[in-house]
Amino acid sequence: MQRTFPRAILVTGASSGIGEALALVYARPGTTLFLSGRDAERLTATADACRARGAVAEGRVLDVRDRDAMAAWIADCDARAPLDLVIANAGISGATAGEPDANADLTREILAVNLDGVVNTVLPAAAAMSARGGGQIALMASLAGYAGMPGAAAYCASKAAVKVWGEGLRGELAARGVGVSVICPGWVDSRITRSNRFPMPFFLTAERAADLIARGLRRDRARIAFPWPTALAAWMLMSLPASLSSRLTRGLPKKG
Repeated sequence: MQRTFPRAILVTGASSGIGEALALVYARPGTTLFLSGRDAERLTATADACRARGAVAEGRVLDVRDRDAMAAWIADCDARAPLDLVIANAGISGATAGEPDANADLTREILAVNLDGVVNTVLPAAAAMSARGGGQIALMASLAGYAGMPGAAAYCASKAAVKVWGEGLRGELAARGVGVSVICPGWVDSRITRSNRFPMPFFLTAERAADLIARGLRRDRARIAFPWPTALAAWMLMSLPASLSSRLTRGLPKKG
């Protein structure tokens, strides 16, 4: 299925990285962009860059963990310009290796932003789109969600949950005319990966990642996983017995 170019797009986590790059991909005359993020200065810069490309763009400083605020914002955006595409992109990372008590707060924050934040974005968007029988939702997972990695257990868990939930939602919402795609990138230049102090094979710019994502969404792909060598390696690791995969990942470098 080839989808038409969306005219009203909502992107969370649009102040940097893939979210910012996606906003710019869709910014053109005739499009309306609703962008959220937690850094007002960076978010304003993204919105300004989108307007420079001819789009109508506005940024809203929001915490995706705030269920009521997210629902109100999405309802307001949809009322002003019925949303064609919603991208639940906001996410954070951090090293969660070491003493469990020392990382309890960070673990909970990662799960809250990466999982609850996606739920708080997707549910109100799905309700609005289902009511009119059309629209598309994209959930930002990761190839890190294919298997748990030491030092990034919370991040991997959050992305695994997003991946599986999104794949299930695709079947549920198809009957209502709503498309759902799960995005599983490898290493992409962002504020998350800049803290890594280890080699990242097949590293992509945010602009290249956004282009691949937009192309996959246009084709209504169920899963947009890239780059293919990293996606293949992640799939093979996931397919191994847990006893073997855990031995293989035990010696991998930990996230900074």
